[in-house]
Amino acid sequence: DSVLSAERANPYPCKPAGHRHIRGAGPALHPLSLPDPFMTVSLYDLSVPVYDRRLTALSAILDKASTHADTHAIDPMVLMSDRLYPDMFPFWLQVQAACDHAKNSVARLIGVELPIFDQTEQTFAGLKARIARTLAFTNSVDRAAFDGAATRTVRLTLAGKEREMNGLDYFLNSGLPNFYFHLTTAYGILRHNGVEIGKRDFLGNPET
Repeated sequence: DSVLSAERANPYPCKPAGHRHIRGAGPALHPLSLPDPFMTVSLYDLSVPVYDRRLTALSAILDKASTHADTHAIDPMVLMSDRLYPDMFPFWLQVQAACDHAKNSVARLIGVELPIFDQTEQTFAGLKARIARTLAFTNSVDRAAFDGAATRTVRLTLAGKEREMNGLDYFLNSGLPNFYFHLTTAYGILRHNGVEIGKRDFLGNPET
């Protein structure tokens, strides 16, 4: 009862009691007081370590998918070629696309030529090799290479049209969302096929 009473008194515990909240606006958020170091976060921090953790987690997920296929006598190509809908990429290409968006976004942010990799072998070992090669590139980039990345001009050809934007706009609205789109779709395909994975596997912290 005491808990319920506290919730009735302040249904949005993330805000101080007495803070005004507009009805229908959802839980109110109050400004965060961040220490100075967080005010100068680099695009390096938002990309390289994120790609490292997510792709390392994906590599571990591939191990579970391989074990699942062996245990249930499933031809690995059934998983490799499966897709959520006929007009979407198959699983193996979703993994390749996630890797490509990771390496290409880093290359664009630091202003170097896009690394060109050979077509991925459509096996679990081939996909893991693709991930390893991608991380070898992204993790090799020095933080200093990202100096000025937020304002660096990035040019993309989208739907046959060339677009120009700054690095921050590109990363937040193209590079990172595309990476997560293909990463999440790959996860969804495996989960749909019964592979025993969960959010902890996706996040890369199964021990918590």
